[in-house]
Amino acid sequence: MNSKAQSLKVFLSQAGRVALVEVAATKGSTPREAGAFMLVSASAIFGTIGGGQLEYMAIDKARQILGGRSRPRSPANEARIEVDEVCATLDVPLGPEIGQCCGGRVEVLIRLVDASLEQQLIAKAESEEAHLPHVYLFGGGHVGQALAASLALLPIHVVVVETRSDALEGMPETVETRLTPMPEAVVREAPAGSAFAILTHDHALDFLIVAEALRREDSAYVGMIGSKTKKATFRNWLLKSAEGSEAQFGRLVSPIGGNAVNDKRPPVIAALAAAEIMTALVSHATEAPSSAGADKAMAG
Repeated sequence: MNSKAQSLKVFLSQAGRVALVEVAATKGSTPREAGAFMLVSASAIFGTIGGGQLEYMAIDKARQILGGRSRPRSPANEARIEVDEVCATLDVPLGPEIGQCCGGRVEVLIRLVDASLEQQLIAKAESEEAHLPHVYLFGGGHVGQALAASLALLPIHVVVVETRSDALEGMPETVETRLTPMPEAVVREAPAGSAFAILTHDHALDFLIVAEALRREDSAYVGMIGSKTKKATFRNWLLKSAEGSEAQFGRLVSPIGGNAVNDKRPPVIAALAAAEIMTALVSHATEAPSSAGADKAMAG
């Protein structure tokens, strides 16, 4: 499994001289929030501050500080820029002057990365990674593979759980895989606020895992792939044989991804389910008490 923190370490170890480009402050509508950052070397980029002309200007200025060639830009009055040998501050209005119509204003801080700042960046990335919401995906079939690929792009920790070793082959490198004969036990070990997507090759196994997940009142999402008939059959089994309740059943999302789009191709189901899961995670995090000691932006 390759994490963002590991990718950051690799970038910093191979990039040579690097500049940190960080959104220090925002006003109005802007592409990214304060604290968003990217790293710029003479030939590579890690991360983003939102793209568009703002990002191009910041990259140019970062490479100017690094000693690289800065491409000519629009007239100087498009942004107020203060520069010295190791840092620069850009105060940029996001209007027609730079061809960006967000309407807000962004202050960007650019500075060279020294050993101390490098360690701060790595520590921040590792801390954020440790607090990512967990998504447990049970089943590595066609839809499971597609959903794992979609979820791997998101700021979450994805765990694919399978009883078959061959079904775990070819998973994205940022996804954790677990091979176990008792996948329902993984549900009990999951941290609070986790999401569970169940789509194994065996309906009976699906039922066992879903029932276990629905007993977790602290879960953010419990979804099962299937038809109306499968959902009705599960309800009957849950209430009569698994000591479940109507309240528990009411928390089940099935089919995953909803039924607004009548398309059963695995990548389409995966895209819809990934959006559904991410929405549930964000909603759950908003409702939960904010964690104390959250990392502050590195600006200033």
